[in-house]
Amino acid sequence: MDDGTDLDELGPVDWIVVEFPGSKFNGEIAPALEDLVERDLIRVLDLLILKKESDGTLEAFELSDLDEVEIGGLRSHEAELAMLLSEEDVNAVAAAVEPGSSAAVLVWENIWAAPFGAAVRRAGGQLVASGRIPIQAMLAAIEAEEEEEEEEEDKEQA
Repeated sequence: MDDGTDLDELGPVDWIVVEFPGSKFNGEIAPALEDLVERDLIRVLDLLILKKESDGTLEAFELSDLDEVEIGGLRSHEAELAMLLSEEDVNAVAAAVEPGSSAAVLVWENIWAAPFGAAVRRAGGQLVASGRIPIQAMLAAIEAEEEEEEEEEDKEQA
């Protein structure tokens, strides 16, 4: 990273792979991503678009390879990219993408968490575990709890 960022002041780095069945990636996510960057919540470190044909062949694209219609305003982040993904990473991600689909691979730094992370490091602490709960799991848990509450109400009324 050549922007003068002190490595001790970096925030946590996350990555996601978002699949678009039927290769219907159209850049609609660009405004939401741009908003996060403009508000200094995240810094985009790497962004790659994958297209997996129905026969399983894979094409990987940097933003400069794609049409503006496909990527919206995402190209504005290209100069800032650190290009962290290796060929091995791309192949591992490709295995998870269904044939006939495209995927966006995004690696970002959580700038908002950098001051806390730096304080932890200065205090001698280190991250020993981290996790993420998928939104689908959260929704399922909420739905299950609501059903349980309804069943209890039905029992009380009976």
